[in-house]
Amino acid sequence: MRAGDELAPLEVPITRTLIVAGAVASRDYQDVHHDPEAARAKGSPDIFMNILTTNGLVGRYITDHFGPAAVLRRVAIRLGAPNRPGDTMVLKGTVEEVDGDTAVVRVSGDNGIGRHVSGTVTVTVAGTGTGTERVTGTGTVTVPTAGEAR
Repeated sequence: MRAGDELAPLEVPITRTLIVAGAVASRDYQDVHHDPEAARAKGSPDIFMNILTTNGLVGRYITDHFGPAAVLRRVAIRLGAPNRPGDTMVLKGTVEEVDGDTAVVRVSGDNGIGRHVSGTVTVTVAGTGTGTERVTGTGTVTVPTAGEAR
């Protein structure tokens, strides 16, 4: 991984099920995440995704790219335009800096009405630069060979 590397985009269909399941899984029972009538009464045209679901999707985006050796060290995101049912969010990322086996990746996620999420993720990929390389569907991950320190 090198500064300037771009991650392949990830398209995430925003379904009613994803929004409700993410809210329930994160124990966020705010009615705007599962009750369309309540959301409309509060000024939103429909239910919308909570920040914890977005945080999980950003984490998945990074770990899908860097592979099973990836460890998220810090996720710092800010929400913007809401994710609502029927839309698609496209996540994109660029490696901003690399220090040994740790990188800072700038991420953004846009939907049909604008930027839903922006921020940075600090990720460590154990063994980067040593061992044997394995090409994944979205990137190259260095996997330590047998007997190497982890």
